[in-house]
Amino acid sequence: MASTLTGISFVLLQMICVIVVIAYLITRSGAFTEILDKTFTWKNQAILILVFGAVSIYGTESGIEIMGAVVNVRDLGPMVGGLAAGPIVGLGAGLIGGAYRATLGGFTVVPCVLATILAGIFGGSIYLLNKRNFVGAQSAVLFAVGMESLHMALVLLICRPFDQALAIVEQVAIPMILANAAGVFIFAFIIGNLITERQTRAERDSYLSELERKRAELQIARDIQMSFLPEKLPRIPTYDLAAMSLPAKEVGGDFYDAIPLPDNRLGLVMADVSGKGVPAALFMALSRTVVRAHARHSGAQDAIRDANILIAEDSKSGMFVTLFYGVVDAAQLTMTYVNAGHNPPLLFRGDGEPRELKATGIILGVMDDAEYQERTVDLSHGDLLLLYTDGVTEAINPDEEQFGEERLIATVQACRHLPSDEIVERIQQAVFDFCGREPQFDDLTLMVLKVNES
Repeated sequence: MASTLTGISFVLLQMICVIVVIAYLITRSGAFTEILDKTFTWKNQAILILVFGAVSIYGTESGIEIMGAVVNVRDLGPMVGGLAAGPIVGLGAGLIGGAYRATLGGFTVVPCVLATILAGIFGGSIYLLNKRNFVGAQSAVLFAVGMESLHMALVLLICRPFDQALAIVEQVAIPMILANAAGVFIFAFIIGNLITERQTRAERDSYLSELERKRAELQIARDIQMSFLPEKLPRIPTYDLAAMSLPAKEVGGDFYDAIPLPDNRLGLVMADVSGKGVPAALFMALSRTVVRAHARHSGAQDAIRDANILIAEDSKSGMFVTLFYGVVDAAQLTMTYVNAGHNPPLLFRGDGEPRELKATGIILGVMDDAEYQERTVDLSHGDLLLLYTDGVTEAINPDEEQFGEERLIATVQACRHLPSDEIVERIQQAVFDFCGREPQFDDLTLMVLKVNES
């Protein structure tokens, strides 16, 4: 008895191994892949009919005799063919498997042939009811159990004498149900994994495509935003001007401007919009346009007051902007400025010690009736004015230390004899060297104005 059970177990294991290989090869075939893509042609359906029909024949030939009755997985091919590829494939495979079974004859030939054909028809019907989708492993196994139970019921209904039919069913019912359920589970598991793999790949491809599209859009947005910055800084007698801006992301909220004004004057703007990314960039575009429009027709105080009214009216998202606006008079060697809550620019005199040009009003976009004071400073030959955003002083290194104002002042003092553009480069490099591998988390913007020696 023990040797018999060992032999049966070995044959069952062999059958399962063969089914695994068959299932893998079928599900990786071009015809099966087309069916998964809902592409039905006479060619791919004909191929799958033959393949699943061959599986049904294999199921008959690989049957195991138990107590004089044969346990087989003949219905496996039609069931899986119908569940995975639809009623045409299921019926075709069932007819092939049923026809082969009919040639063998025997006491149960009629119910066996009928059950094999019905397995393909019912499997295909389930496929259609599930909107041409595979039902999944659990439902497939339940279908296999139900189908083999129906197979046994047909034997009892059709075969006579009844006592002989009952004896056969009692011997093979449970092994037949378990064997076919196991075979369907193997197919369903592999098909389910394949479907999940394809969905994951499709989602990944869709994500990458969307990511690439967004990158392209952000690059366009960056190009548009950078076009808002002066392509060339205006040249004015006696002064040397340079500036740079480096967004932390593709687009940012910092901006600077140099606005030529009547009577040989120049308006300097340094601003930082709250937030980062696209919202900040949009608000930056609004703020820059409003300030530039008012700068051409007003003094510093009036220009910022009027600009604030419009910005506050349009600031429905709670965003705001800190801004420094200074009007440099080349002939008089003066600068009249308004500081709307921005980092105080540093004015380096001949002795090298900087003077802070502190706030003269609140940030823009908070109150439409805010008042701003203007102040005037005299400029001398050799003076240096540094305008910057907090992305410079608040840049951090891997130890989470900030670059700080002291390092910024020391950097400028060490290179203030250089032209403005080189000073800007030295400051930028000093920040990068300090941060090391720590990523930039805020926009970095600088402007240097030097009053040339007489």
